[in-house]
Amino acid sequence: MVDAAVRCFARQGYQTASMDGIAELAGVSKPLVYLYLGSKEELFTACIRREAQALLGAVAAGVGGPEVPPDERLWAGLLAFFTYAAEHPDSWVVLSRQARTQGEPFAGEVARMRDEIVAFVAGLIGEAAEAADGVITGRDVDALAQALVGSAESLASWANETPGVTAKDAASTLMNFAWAGLGNLMKSERWSHR
Repeated sequence: MVDAAVRCFARQGYQTASMDGIAELAGVSKPLVYLYLGSKEELFTACIRREAQALLGAVAAGVGGPEVPPDERLWAGLLAFFTYAAEHPDSWVVLSRQARTQGEPFAGEVARMRDEIVAFVAGLIGEAAEAADGVITGRDVDALAQALVGSAESLASWANETPGVTAKDAASTLMNFAWAGLGNLMKSERWSHR
């Protein structure tokens, strides 16, 4: 039933999706949907939570342990993120568009997921920063994590809508953009406006 709900919410939007349509797509009665999943708001919240946990789990599983170099961990995390978004486009639409545009409590659910991803990415960048002997500060790490996650979110939506762009293409694009910049920062090469 939750799979059917994710599909309906992604393709029709929260406002347009109906419990009747979700029940029909799931092949169950509408009273059964209400019995097991509650109101439409509760169902949408359940969808957001499930899809967020699946995305977070995919990224965490893809990254590997601390014995893997930071650049390889970041690459694996980006590839896992873009692969998940590409293989679960309805899930990605629910998380990246539908939940954010419906206000509270839905936007708060997605914000919590985003905070978890940002903290995770900050940890990976922080590992790389340790090798830079204090050149990259804690504030830099936090800012870079925010920028990287925001870029990944936008790029995932673009990649899913652009024919011929694979998850690996998207991950490579962002890795080249991010790691080249991080590499320069670690060598104390900062861009500045003259």
